[in-house]
Amino acid sequence: MRVVVLAGMPGSGKEEFVLVARALGYDVVHMGDVVRAEATKQNVKNTDKGVGGFANAERQSHGYDIWAKRCVPYVHKPRTIIDGSRGLDELEVFRKAFGDEVELVAIYAPQKQRYRRLIERGREDAPRSWEEFSERDRRELSWGLGSLIAMADVMLVNEGTLEDFKRACKMYLEGRG
Repeated sequence: MRVVVLAGMPGSGKEEFVLVARALGYDVVHMGDVVRAEATKQNVKNTDKGVGGFANAERQSHGYDIWAKRCVPYVHKPRTIIDGSRGLDELEVFRKAFGDEVELVAIYAPQKQRYRRLIERGREDAPRSWEEFSERDRRELSWGLGSLIAMADVMLVNEGTLEDFKRACKMYLEGRG
């Protein structure tokens, strides 16, 4: 079994990593999908502020590892990417569940590049301003994302072309898979 826990700031390139992994036969569990599904059940407005606030409230009520605990049951296949971990408490849940087979991969991209990508992506939860983007970064860092990135087994830098980044993702996934 190989479980890759993927971390990175919003807009860093996690979704591109996931696309490469899927093409190589990996299963993917998106932590954000688990959050959004639960938020929908609770009638939370599907905006960054709504869903992000809900995710934060759940962490405050149930512990910072709640979303990891809710994701573990979705890992079924021998090669799985868990996309979107936000803190060391979550990593600990995955390591307890899957043991030494867990690898933490962090993706880094410069802040201005990430902001532009989020705007261009055009999702419903895209920031409407630099201030909103910065607020989201601060919120995610408050959950421990910076510490998680610092503890990565592998760091992939995404500041060049999309093709270069995809090539780096493929090399990592094939080289260790």
